[in-house]
Order: sequence, then structure tokens, then C-alpha cells
Amino acid sequence: MLITISQLIIGSVDLIAAFLLMFGLWRMASPVTAPSGILVAGVGMLAAVVASFLYVFTVDAVAKPHLPLNIGLAAAALIIGAGVAWWCGRKVAITAMPQAVALFNGMGGGAAGAIAAVELFGSQTHGVGPLVVTLLGALIGSISLSGSVIAWAKLDALLKKPLHVPGLQIFNGVVLLACLMVGAYIVFAAVGGAAPVLTMPHLIEIFFGIALLYGILMTLPIGGADMPVVISVYNAFTGLAVGLEGFVLQNPALMIAGMLVGAAGLLLTLLMAKAMNRSVAKILFASFGPGKKRKQGAIKGSLKPVQASDAGIFMRYAKSVIIVPGYGLAVSQGQGKLYDFVKLLQAAGVSVKFAIHPVAGRMPGQMDVLLAEAGVPYDLIVQLADVNEEFKDADVALVIGANDVVNPEARTDKTSPIYGMPILNADQAKKCYVVKRGDGKGYAGIVNPLFYADNTFMVYGDAAAVCVSMTEAVRGLGAPAAAA
Repeated sequence: MLITISQLIIGSVDLIAAFLLMFGLWRMASPVTAPSGILVAGVGMLAAVVASFLYVFTVDAVAKPHLPLNIGLAAAALIIGAGVAWWCGRKVAITAMPQAVALFNGMGGGAAGAIAAVELFGSQTHGVGPLVVTLLGALIGSISLSGSVIAWAKLDALLKKPLHVPGLQIFNGVVLLACLMVGAYIVFAAVGGAAPVLTMPHLIEIFFGIALLYGILMTLPIGGADMPVVISVYNAFTGLAVGLEGFVLQNPALMIAGMLVGAAGLLLTLLMAKAMNRSVAKILFASFGPGKKRKQGAIKGSLKPVQASDAGIFMRYAKSVIIVPGYGLAVSQGQGKLYDFVKLLQAAGVSVKFAIHPVAGRMPGQMDVLLAEAGVPYDLIVQLADVNEEFKDADVALVIGANDVVNPEARTDKTSPIYGMPILNADQAKKCYVVKRGDGKGYAGIVNPLFYADNTFMVYGDAAAVCVSMTEAVRGLGAPAAAA
């Protein structure tokens, strides 16, 4: 009777948790409601975790002597994991958020792989179907784990150049095929009853080893400019792996949550690939970014430096300004100072908008989060498709810390690594100010012709310091700031 009640409670809580996860995900669709959505989803996850301790009433008699130790280990793991996540969440800088997302995503894939390992090494999976699903979850989870670690290393500049070796993609295909063959042999040996060439534990270890190796080899050739899409791909992988292992364990919460994450990650991946005008296959199995060098055509025009104060005063007397934020703004932590400047412009009657490119920064939505952190109203933040036609009527385009997402070469040069990628039409504004610390190239490793255009002027310096200088120059005119 006690077992039946515990199972009923677990099932009910799992369904409630799944609903909270779905509702939380729906709330995350808007930056305005995202904080409450995250909280709701967190409550759902906490409920599912607490309810899972009721499984102690359903264990076999053989396992009952080990319950105190196992419960203690589970509680310790939860406390340590929650403590580390809480500390990282509070301490990680906005510029390091992509690295944190990559690592946490990898941990999710590793958790799915660990569940599969317990099932496989414990011989708890029987039948062809469940065994194939378990191995598939193990494969996908392992690839997500090792691939996410490499993505983290690339984002953190520990691995600065993609690995380009002739025939690497063919070798990767052989490695994946070998992993699948080992998995097929495990199924054959387990179901067919034939004595395997190696012991089953050794075969499982080889399977996991090859899967982890493939995740590394798959990610090493991918350039830094594609890392946002790669993170999204591995996020989808993690969700799929969790969903598959939930099927094996017959756990509704894992199945629903895993499929939700997998579907959302897949949709985001497709949207980002579309925003870059590239297929997912080309991103994963071709090279992009600074790894491959090419001879770039001669750049026409010259760089024209101006003072930050002059740029600020000019914008004070403009009618409309469109701001394009990029990773450089995040590095300088200048979003608050930028918004202070924007409020001065608004007080003077200047129309101001923030134009967001889908792949600006190092991860999806990073610029939206950055501006929301500074208190920028959401109605001022406009996505590429909705703002691009307005640049030609704008008096000023202020590009601050962005590069590749405003490179007009993407429209004209078929040899460019970013050719075909939709860009923000900052070059079409009547005047363009570009805030940069130097003449460095973007993530794609190419010079931006926009910087040399006749209507473009360079404002050199740290983004936060430049915003302060522009603000001081406008305040010097006696202009009050608009209310936040």
C-alpha cells in the first residue's frame, strides 16, 4: 500500500513539475516575464527532485541495506551541486555567461550519460528496444558533455584556433561509425546470448570512450564565430539524451522536460542558422571563423577618428539614432552608462532604438539580457527583421562593440566567410559612429569595410569610457536626462 501511494505521489508531482516547466518556458519568451518564468520552472524542478526521494519505498529488499548511504550521497550531491551553481550564478560576469552555459549544458549531457552508464553496467536494461534507446542516450549525452567542454574552452580563449587537419571530417565519420558498431555489438551480445569478444563492462567502457572522443573531434574544427550555434546544438542534444533516459526509466518528468529542452534547442538552432544564412550541417561539418585565412580585397576609403564628445553632441541634435550593441559593450560593462546617455538623448527629443542581431555577442539573447540588466525598456529593443528598414532613414547608427553583424561584405563578397549572413544595415544610416578599442578584426577574422566608409567615423576607446565622455559632453550643453 505504501509503495502504491509513493508511486502515485511521484507520478502526480512529475506531471505538475512538467506543467510548471512548460509554463515557465512559455514565460521565458519575453524578457519582461522571463524572471518569473525561470522561477516557476525552478519550482517545478525542485518539486521533481524532492519527490524522487520517495523512490526509497519502492526499492528491492536486496538494496535496502544500502539506502542510508545512497540517500546521504544523493543529499550531498544536491547540496554541493546547488552550492556551486548558486555561487557561479552570482559571480559569473555577463561576458562569461556563454562559457557558464556551455559548462552547465555539458553537465546535463554528462548526467544523462551517467544514468545510461548505471543502467548498462548494472544490466538493468532488457530487450532490444530499451537497450538501443539507452545506448542512444549514452551516445548523445557523451557527445554533449565532451563537445560542450571544448566549446567552453573556445569561448574562454583557451583554444584560440580551430583544428584544421586534412581528412579530419572523414576520420570523424570513421570514429562515429566505430562507436555505432560497438553499440550494435553490445546489443547483439546482450540479446543474442553469444559470448562477446571482450567482457561486457569493457565493451561499454570502449563505447563511452569513443563517444566522448567523437564529441571532442566534432567540436575542434568549428570556428569561434559558430560557437553560439554549437551551444544551441549541444543544448538540444542534452535535452534529447535526458528524454531518452527518461523513457528508459519510465520517468514522465525526465521525458517531458528532456523533449521540451530538445525541441526548444533544435528550434533555436534552426533560427540561428537561418540568421547566419547557413545550414546546421555546414556549421557542424565545415569550418568557419578565423581558422582559415583568405586574401581579402583592397579596402576603399580611410579610417576617420573623432572624439567621443563630438559624436555625443552630434547625436544630441539628431532626430533619430539606432544603436547596435555588441560583445565589446559587454566586455566593458558599459550598458548602464550607455543607457544614461540614451536618456539624455530622449530628453532632447531624439528617437532612440537598440537594434539586436540574432547572433550578436557569444550566445543567443546575450545583448537582450545585457540591456535588460541596465534597465533599458523592452520597447526600445528591436530585432533585426523589424528594424533593418529603418536604418536608411536614421540620422545616426551608433555601433558600439559590434563588428561582423554590421559588415556589409556579407552582402557583396561571395568569398567572405560571412557571405549571405543577414546583417544590420548600419552602413545605410546618414552617419555611422563605431566605438572600438582598436582596429582589431571581429570573430570572423576579416576587416570590416564599414569602418572605412565615407559616412563612418571611428570613436576609439573602451565602450564604457566613451559613453561617459558622450554623456558629459551632452550634459555640458545643459540638457537634462529623461526619466527612466
